[in-house]
Amino acid sequence: MKKHISTAAFFLLFLSIQSLAQSPLLPTRWTSEALAATTPFPDYPRPQLQRSEWLCLNGKWDYKGGSSLADALDPRKPISFDKNPEQILVPYCPESYLSGIQRPQEINMWYRRKFTIPSTWKNKQVIIHCDAIAHNATIFINGHKAGSHAGSYDAFSFDITPHLINGENTLIIAVQDRNDGRVPSGKSGPRGDYTFCSGIWQTVWLEPVSKNYIETIRLLPDLENSRLKIFVTSPSTTKVTAIASNGSQTQSTTNGYFYLPIKNPKLWSPDSPFLYDLALKLEDAKGNTTDEVKSYFGMRDIKLGKINGVTRPLINGKFILQLGLLDQGYWPDGILTAPTEEAMKFDMQFTKNAGYNLIRKHMKTEPQRFYYWADKLGLFVWQDMPAIWFQNDDTATTRSEFRKELKTLIDQHYNSPSIITWVPFNENWGAFDVTPITDWLKQYDPSRLVNGNSGFNNNPPYQKAYGDPGNGDYVDTHIYVGPYGASQPDQHRAASLGEFGGVGLFVRDHMWPVHNNAYDYEPTKARLTDRYVFLLDEVEQLVKYKGLSVAIYTQTTDVEHEVNGVLTYDRAVQKMDLDRIKAVNEAVIKAKIP
Repeated sequence: MKKHISTAAFFLLFLSIQSLAQSPLLPTRWTSEALAATTPFPDYPRPQLQRSEWLCLNGKWDYKGGSSLADALDPRKPISFDKNPEQILVPYCPESYLSGIQRPQEINMWYRRKFTIPSTWKNKQVIIHCDAIAHNATIFINGHKAGSHAGSYDAFSFDITPHLINGENTLIIAVQDRNDGRVPSGKSGPRGDYTFCSGIWQTVWLEPVSKNYIETIRLLPDLENSRLKIFVTSPSTTKVTAIASNGSQTQSTTNGYFYLPIKNPKLWSPDSPFLYDLALKLEDAKGNTTDEVKSYFGMRDIKLGKINGVTRPLINGKFILQLGLLDQGYWPDGILTAPTEEAMKFDMQFTKNAGYNLIRKHMKTEPQRFYYWADKLGLFVWQDMPAIWFQNDDTATTRSEFRKELKTLIDQHYNSPSIITWVPFNENWGAFDVTPITDWLKQYDPSRLVNGNSGFNNNPPYQKAYGDPGNGDYVDTHIYVGPYGASQPDQHRAASLGEFGGVGLFVRDHMWPVHNNAYDYEPTKARLTDRYVFLLDEVEQLVKYKGLSVAIYTQTTDVEHEVNGVLTYDRAVQKMDLDRIKAVNEAVIKAKIP
């Protein structure tokens, strides 16, 4: 998307926020529930590698933040806290209303909470998991440094066992986020569109494991050979047993690929999002079980092929028009963090109910449970890499940060069948080495498609356009309002309309309190619905006669100053007639290709 608001405007907005004495600018139906929760997001956070025992550390923490505090960038020791410190509600960022802090760009953030290890965890190693902290985080346990991590969108973990004591333990997390655009930061950077998000913004949790345990798994469906390709990592190589819910079973060893036969596989697709349960068990040399995890997988593939001579993406060997919404995942009360899991799922269920089959997750990642619901509901996902903004400054560092986090993003979301396309760059934002990065990504994950520079025809004014990389799987333009002018396929790439639409509607009492804008406007719900139906009729013409294979409408919800959502920012008002949207969406998806 091309609309921008200045950094100065953000700070004027924050001054107005402060004057409202910690009142929500725009509450959602879930705001009160989130504030009242003792433990926000209480469900196990990693559905594809799930154990029975764990401890969620979300909730009220002690907090100190501000640019004048002790430097929180990889500190040697923790700071001390006041007798009655501020409280922050984790996992909501300090900029958000739900956090209880609601201050802009603290830069240095210090978090503290106490915990006690359950007695049932005796003789176990204890791992701390941080699902997302922006950007530099250092973990202290009882004053001892357990480890440091750099990244805003990836999960990380440390073994904290050596630093634990009997009884009450003290956890302190130091975070520094300069928000200077020199690390991947998406719309949360100095040239982004919206309110900053820094610090802890996803779940923090503890988990007990044995000395030899399942660290990671990689699952790849192989439809051609009716099997699932599996890779299980563990500290030392040992026997692993894999059992699928259809009764298929195999044994092998960890730290190497092996295969689980899936006879007559039931395929995963948006129309039939069938998932197999998977159990994995480790055994030592004496046959004792050292670890057991639950997982799941979907049998599907995606590749390019020709339909009547036109290059198109094929899901399980068939062309399915990908029709979806640009989904930025912002919330007026939680910023990058949905107020509750029910709220996060609401957006996804609405998308499905409205007849779409695709979410383009734009410029951010989500908690693992988001992808679980996409897998379960049957929604394709295009996953963007959050942009870096100053990629030409200190290139040895900034570009390395981008490449590192891109690889980690792929690794951590590799197993979700819903993710069918990676998007490393958007509209030339922070673009560099697009062609080689697109090639690398295709080689690193050949099981998915890659859209190297979605909307290569658009360009921010502060840098030269990289343009069409010429490789990858899609030739992709953004056309506002569109859809005419969209890409056409070539011999090796399918055609995608990565963004179009963006037609706005003002809904009084449901807008962010800034100067609102859109690419175009309609005055009423009925007129906006008519306009949308007309745009989709035009999309159908492009699909049938110009080879278009993907169309992504902007956008799921309003986001701060943008009022071009299908829903208002607070998710309270549907701006169009849902029945008519669903009818035209389904008609276009099902339209026969001549």
